[in-house]
Amino acid sequence: MLSSILSKIIGTRNEREVKKRWKIVEKINYFFEQFKNLRDDDIPKKTEEFVRRLADGENPFDLLAEAFALVKETARRLVGYEYEVTTNPYKWDMVHFDVQLIGGIVLFEGKIAEMKTGEGKTLVATLPAYLHALIGRARGLKGNSKFLVNGEPKGAVHIVTVNDYLARRDAQWMAPLYLRLGLTVSAIQSDRNDQIIIFNEEGKTQVVYTNRKSVYQTDITYGTNNEFGFDYLRDHMAFSLDDVVQRVHYYAIVDEADSILIDEARTPLIISGPVEHSSVEHFYEVKPVVSAIVEKQKEIIRKFLDEAEKLLKEGNIEKACIRLLQVRRGDPKNKRLFRILQEPGILRNVDKIELKLIKDKKLREYDKELYFVVDEKHNVVDITEKGREFIESKYRGDLFKVPDLSIELDKIERSDLSPSEKFKLREELYREYAEKTDRIHAIQQMLKGYMLFEKDVNYVVKDNQVIIVDEFTGRLMPGRRWSDGLHEAIEAKEGVKVQEQTQTLATITLQNYFRLYEKLAGMTGTAMTEAAEFWDIYKLDVIAIPTNKPVRRIDYVDIIFKTKKDKYIAVVDEIERWHKLSRPILVGTTSIEESELLSRLLKLRGIPHEVLNAKHHEKEAKIVAKAGQKYAVTIATNMAGRGTDIKLGEGVLEPYDEKIVKEIIEDLKKRLEKGEVIPGHWKEIIKLGYIPKFNENDPKTWGYYGLYVIGTNKHEARRIDNQLRGRSGRQGDPGASKFFLSLEDDLLRLFGSDKVIELNEKLGKYKIFRALKIAGEDVVESKAVLKALEGAQKRVEMMHFQMRKRLLEYDDVINKQREVVYSFREDILSGKDLSDIYMEFIENYLDELLEHYLPIEEAKSKWNLKGFVDELSYIFIGDFKDLLSLENRENIKSKALEIIKNIYKLKEEAIGSENLRNMERWVALITLDELWREHLYALDQLREGVYLRAYGNRDPLVEFKKEGYHLFNEFINRLKKEMVMRIFRADIKPVSTPVVVQEENNNQKKLLKGVKKVSK
Repeated sequence: MLSSILSKIIGTRNEREVKKRWKIVEKINYFFEQFKNLRDDDIPKKTEEFVRRLADGENPFDLLAEAFALVKETARRLVGYEYEVTTNPYKWDMVHFDVQLIGGIVLFEGKIAEMKTGEGKTLVATLPAYLHALIGRARGLKGNSKFLVNGEPKGAVHIVTVNDYLARRDAQWMAPLYLRLGLTVSAIQSDRNDQIIIFNEEGKTQVVYTNRKSVYQTDITYGTNNEFGFDYLRDHMAFSLDDVVQRVHYYAIVDEADSILIDEARTPLIISGPVEHSSVEHFYEVKPVVSAIVEKQKEIIRKFLDEAEKLLKEGNIEKACIRLLQVRRGDPKNKRLFRILQEPGILRNVDKIELKLIKDKKLREYDKELYFVVDEKHNVVDITEKGREFIESKYRGDLFKVPDLSIELDKIERSDLSPSEKFKLREELYREYAEKTDRIHAIQQMLKGYMLFEKDVNYVVKDNQVIIVDEFTGRLMPGRRWSDGLHEAIEAKEGVKVQEQTQTLATITLQNYFRLYEKLAGMTGTAMTEAAEFWDIYKLDVIAIPTNKPVRRIDYVDIIFKTKKDKYIAVVDEIERWHKLSRPILVGTTSIEESELLSRLLKLRGIPHEVLNAKHHEKEAKIVAKAGQKYAVTIATNMAGRGTDIKLGEGVLEPYDEKIVKEIIEDLKKRLEKGEVIPGHWKEIIKLGYIPKFNENDPKTWGYYGLYVIGTNKHEARRIDNQLRGRSGRQGDPGASKFFLSLEDDLLRLFGSDKVIELNEKLGKYKIFRALKIAGEDVVESKAVLKALEGAQKRVEMMHFQMRKRLLEYDDVINKQREVVYSFREDILSGKDLSDIYMEFIENYLDELLEHYLPIEEAKSKWNLKGFVDELSYIFIGDFKDLLSLENRENIKSKALEIIKNIYKLKEEAIGSENLRNMERWVALITLDELWREHLYALDQLREGVYLRAYGNRDPLVEFKKEGYHLFNEFINRLKKEMVMRIFRADIKPVSTPVVVQEENNNQKKLLKGVKKVSK
């Protein structure tokens, strides 16, 4: 209460933040007027002047007003300039508004600017990009090699977009502005058609195709988050500095920041290669078993549903609800279950019983009757004891009794067996462990594939391949694969060829990649709902920028239906009504399946329309750009055509045909008489008897004109819904949005509260959909219910935030290790002399061998001096027999070290110092990469199984940190040993690049083509 009163008096925090920046805008506009007197060729000279001033120590904030003013003046001079953008003719018509200047200031400060759709974020980014490019050039002028290209100072600004089309479009679109200012600009593309944009002799922009390294040598580089991230990983797999493309991570502006930094952050970037010992045959082998257990489960589910219906008829509600709870735990997506739960009071009783059983710790007793339990919220399938017995009956032996490696290995080591017998037992143990764990893992993943992943929703089968459907964008992602054997399991389920399993060669989360930048900023239309996460993960503050013109879009209250069928009929009715009136309509869906269903329904009504599934970004951007024309009906998944403004076509704001309006009103009156529900805005029209003409000063008319956005589902994140709404009402245009929902929608079904259950019970009394009241409101448009729905979204957002945070916490463990490894790798590539490091490793190795063969705490009589000498002879290829005559441990160590150094000196004399230094670097590089790959694979395996330790009341993350630390220590120790062994055993031919190294280099290039994987 107090905070709301204070806000009215002194304004909100956001209003105060914006107000502070208006003073800077005044200064910018002052210099803007001054710069109108400059000649065209003075503008690049002004850029050079700014660079010198920054290099001389001037504070960038003191220069901001002048720099932004110069960009704005250059934009003004470009008005009317004709050129091509992605092969389409374009005429420059943009000059920065004052609110865009505020957005630019916020981005320069390293914050996130929330700017509504159509407010010109692409143009806003030119302001901070220009000034930060100047700062980079100033650093180069002062001698910082990261900002020098062939001795010339260059900026290093990265502008990150959501797809390749937007990267090349924005680079080509803004190129005239950058080029007039004297900067260079480029775009990277995933198909490697990288481009630099220049002015040709006629003064027109021209695209020049070039290599990836040249693109990064420009002042400003546009590209996707994936390409920037994968280039970073590929750079740390390169075998030469010539193959390293990125210069420095200085300043990045992330467009659609919520999508990239939040949504896509659940998926780490992974470059993967083939597993040395792949076991895809397990997926073929277990498919009949999994298929059989799924059928068994379905039989039980049918039986439980029959019993539940019988018990309900008899009035035995409690026992019936227990059976329904078992069905929900065994097959949560069962359609017959949906229908029963819609009966009054049933869903509430099922929930009460579940909570009571959890409290009494008796839920597992009822799970015993099932073969497996499905946790849809957390995407987990847990096999019960009954399920294990069924599976084991299909195999000989105890499949689920996996040997404890630490205990069994200790038994073998303590036995009196010979070394060869111990080796044989260890191999048998490892084989048994691998076979059982691989088979169990394959079964678990296939069960997930059968129960939680639906064809045409989570994936599609095309050209004999399983292709993932992105859950946020709805677009197909060919080339990407789910990790952890899930993709292989779904391939086996669908009967397509199971691809060989892959292992991680290099990986990083988007969070940790973007935290590499010295300064990060972002812009998007929807960030405020995730402000806490932006600060928690990236330390980015969010500031909402006011719109240039007032928003005239009316967001109607959501309408809720009993079933999906009712909902889709109502959606098509609504489309048909407004289409007859010529109004443009954009329908937003959450899946390809839903888009295609609506398309079929519209075809039956004879309504022409476009369907966009975010498959072809450039083509779809052109279609979406026309979605504001009269009679246009466009169906699109969440992200299809994103980044493209929808401008209203000619005649869209003209009055509607009165005859058609009257026909629609008469039809709606008849529906109301039958007791049917119609959207609230039509009730207002019926009261008036007509649709009033558009008046920009009368809010009551705004919702009837302009683009009408219809949502067919609420997304798990409120931001995505707001993005859809934001497609309408750009730059002061009128428009409207409305969501059509049903009680069968996943969000309501999985996360609905008591209000949703109450609505379910009210609607459950009726076979057809009728108007009802709760607290005097139409139940279908009840604000209380809609508030409950928003609460459900908040709960899901929090769950996803915890998932992303957990992913980051796991990657932070790897990140610390990655920093150590990549730092060492950079030293190797930069040509650092490694001879001292090798000597340090030799001494460490020698100490370890001494401790093993000649332990200090044991008597000399128990020393194994001969074993020590034999080991040294094998590793260092030399004669160490003189050590056998020595008795003092320190003398043995110093003599051994002397012999080793002499062997190394002879090697250096034989091939030359320069060649040996080269060999040291190549051996270090090959060994580091090989062992790092193995280490990442070990971490993958550890992470797969570590969650099971939660059953023993141990935190999986703590366990992962602890064991990850031990694994890294083992990796470091093994790296030292392998480097030492390989440098002494390497072939001493006087060549700078040994043949073995060249082969490895070729193999590395093959690996760099790696597969991009998605982890869930």
